[in-house]
Amino acid sequence: MADTRTYRHRLPTRLWHWTNALSVIVMLMSGLMILSAHPRLYWGKYGANSDSAWFEISPGHVRVGPLTLPGLGIFGVIKDGRAYTVNPLFTIPTHYDLAGSRQWHFAFAWILVVPGILFLGWTLWGRHKRDLWPTRAEIAPANIAHDISQHARLRFPTGQAATRYNILQKLSYCAVIFLFIPGVILTGITMSPGLNAAWPWLLDLFGGRQSARSIHFICAMGLAAFIIVHLVMVILAGPLNEVRSMISGWYRVPPDPAPEPVAEVTP
Repeated sequence: MADTRTYRHRLPTRLWHWTNALSVIVMLMSGLMILSAHPRLYWGKYGANSDSAWFEISPGHVRVGPLTLPGLGIFGVIKDGRAYTVNPLFTIPTHYDLAGSRQWHFAFAWILVVPGILFLGWTLWGRHKRDLWPTRAEIAPANIAHDISQHARLRFPTGQAATRYNILQKLSYCAVIFLFIPGVILTGITMSPGLNAAWPWLLDLFGGRQSARSIHFICAMGLAAFIIVHLVMVILAGPLNEVRSMISGWYRVPPDPAPEPVAEVTP
């Protein structure tokens, strides 16, 4: 069978993908170190140890509202005889260093923001918007349910369908580009006292600095969940082909399954 290839990812998409992957991972790991300095989250303008928190890390557990969940080896771990709010394997630096983690966080924030603005402009005013924006037929509940069913059965698109983003990809990419990344940027600015002086309306927009901190964490966890699901899908769909296409742009199209032979009926 002939090798069918298509130019799937244009250069701006590939550059933003790898730059964004590096910056988001570093910011997630440094952000977890910052969280460990005060592992409690609140709603409103104020929050301290004596206030009611909706999120709290304790040894071996995480409390989210009324639910107490296991720490899964990430939160509230005991390692080498020491208690850690966040497992050092998932933080930058690996030892407690609030000042160092803030430096990592703010440095890579620029790497996230500047290319992100350029990519967003290219997406909104270029052809890539047509690649990402769902059509009315695609967002029909029946179509979404069908796509979820196919992915759950590990039946991935083949032929020409594999050269386009499916509805689950479109929805997840739009959530990252238009919700999670803008969310972490704006709430990060809101938590800065210096920038509050320039844009005090951000505090009103997010309901106070503590609410902004909570929304910042929720958006960050949304990005973390996207990364995990994205990596799982890449592995299941064929990592060599997927990674190669994000490096070179060229994607080897999986062929459509051969039709089943029709049995001849003897009269």
